[in-house]
Amino acid sequence: MTPAPRTTGDLPDAPADRTLPQLLARNAREHPGLPALSWKPADGGEDDWTTLNWAEVHAHTRSLAAGFRSLGVGRGDRVLLMMSNRSEHWLSDLALVRLGAVPVSVYGTAAPEQITHIARNCRARLAVVEGAAQVALWEPLIADAGTPLERLVVAETGAEGDHVPYTDLLGEPVPERSGGELDTARPDDPLTVVYTSGTSGEPKGVVLTHRQVMSNALALDAVVELPPHVEHICYLPFAHIAERMLGIYLPCHRASHVYLCPDPTGVAAVVRKVRPAQFFGVPRIWEKLSATVRGLLALMPDGQRALIDEAFAIAREHVGYRERGEAPPEGLEKSYARVRADVLLPMLAAGGLDRVTWAASASAPMPADVVRFWAGFGVVIMDAWGLTETTGVATGNSPRAGFRLGSVGRPVDSVEVRIAEDGEILVRGTSVFSGYLQQDGSVRSDLDADGWLATGDIGRLDVDGYLWLTDRKKEMIITSTGKNVSPALVENALKEHPLIGQAMVHGDHRSYLVALLVLDAEAAPGWASANGVETPRGPAGLAEHPAVLAEVDRAVAAANSRLNRTEQVKRYALLAEEWGPASGELTPSLKMRRRVIRDKYADELSGLYED
Repeated sequence: MTPAPRTTGDLPDAPADRTLPQLLARNAREHPGLPALSWKPADGGEDDWTTLNWAEVHAHTRSLAAGFRSLGVGRGDRVLLMMSNRSEHWLSDLALVRLGAVPVSVYGTAAPEQITHIARNCRARLAVVEGAAQVALWEPLIADAGTPLERLVVAETGAEGDHVPYTDLLGEPVPERSGGELDTARPDDPLTVVYTSGTSGEPKGVVLTHRQVMSNALALDAVVELPPHVEHICYLPFAHIAERMLGIYLPCHRASHVYLCPDPTGVAAVVRKVRPAQFFGVPRIWEKLSATVRGLLALMPDGQRALIDEAFAIAREHVGYRERGEAPPEGLEKSYARVRADVLLPMLAAGGLDRVTWAASASAPMPADVVRFWAGFGVVIMDAWGLTETTGVATGNSPRAGFRLGSVGRPVDSVEVRIAEDGEILVRGTSVFSGYLQQDGSVRSDLDADGWLATGDIGRLDVDGYLWLTDRKKEMIITSTGKNVSPALVENALKEHPLIGQAMVHGDHRSYLVALLVLDAEAAPGWASANGVETPRGPAGLAEHPAVLAEVDRAVAAANSRLNRTEQVKRYALLAEEWGPASGELTPSLKMRRRVIRDKYADELSGLYED
């Protein structure tokens, strides 16, 4: 294990050996007046933003770390955080790291059962929560003999009750030379644990170290060319590895400026204010933005729209040359410069995107029509791929290193990628995780003897080294907002009602989940008899009967109440005919053939997404 430096002012020569506290100290020393964190108070107006510079962040997190230490938090302790993207979350995360503690963010939409599992698995004695709604979720765990949780810190004033107010942690400034146990992190110490659902639906704690995070940060910097101290709009949950990298770790590495946006529906307004040079959006964000712009274009007069369409065609042709690595012809370069200045930039400026030099997406494949639409503005959305277990991005398209629209790019410097015989993508490298946290505090590695991680995704590498995803070996659903959902977890919840014998959840790359439900052939007649429901048409008639549909409505609502918002089923179709091996929907061992069911009921599934 690499020894800790004598002071946080001693930056190791090897950038990957640096720790987050060292970066905070460097930023305060070399860039004290640069803005670090901005947020809008809950009761503030559109332009009422509070900003801390890097010197203030350094001092604030030292003081806050001392406050956490007074509550008994020490080196190696895991502390749970359940807040939106607000200053208390961001600053607490860094303060805990300065103690050598391990912050663990929890999705605000997590169901009570998931919260309980995470609390038991990570053995945290302290949780920092936002307000009264979160207190109600966490209070029962203090009395739960299965968890060691002892107390809550509450961010919102007035919601504390018998718990610790966040403001109580902020005491006198801690002198630089009297930090005690502060800033003693080593490169191979855990920096965070990020919980991600496995195929069983049970969240797994991915342990990531300072070295793994720094390796990924350096690899991303090598393929992305951005202005110094670039702005970042932080709106994705900190429980997601993408926002932890983009909204916490990379800003510390780059000494850049983070704008917090606690409500993702307000991100467009923040983009207009900040006019960022970089913007990362999961596919659903780009879809919504394109739908808004398309709606505005549809209202324009034909003559004006014709000029815009001409500009789009020129921009797409220009992007095509760039994608092939070719220099655009002189005439095209001049035409593009003209339409960009006269047509495209003014339109982008209206949405705050005129300064964007790096636009990116990940978490789910980007729809081709959305990529083509933004290419019409000259904006190339660089698709990337990775896992929580790879500390985020493992492959990516890049304006600097090259791109292929439709692919997920080439491996970044911190990983190697190869394809197994069955097509599964394997990765290894310095940014691949340590392993999964076990309840006894140990870490279980999932790497093979040669250090390769089987990702569960199927893909191919082309002759130029670009990775193309072709299928998912795991059955995990990834929604268009980038959230991971275990279908088995949702399906099992639905089948807890006796009327529902079979269920298949659908929603990959969609904004919400739908389900196909099949009446239980044995239980349905008995339920119908007990409830006075009669139909001459047998199971088919029962599947259409108002009383049966009302009961299934209640069953779906009951299942949804036990699931988080991303996992909840918004619409369903009730079927009467059971699935079986003879008709092809099940394997001989009675496992679902999801693709067969999707193909067979394609019209029904499409209908569930129609307004």
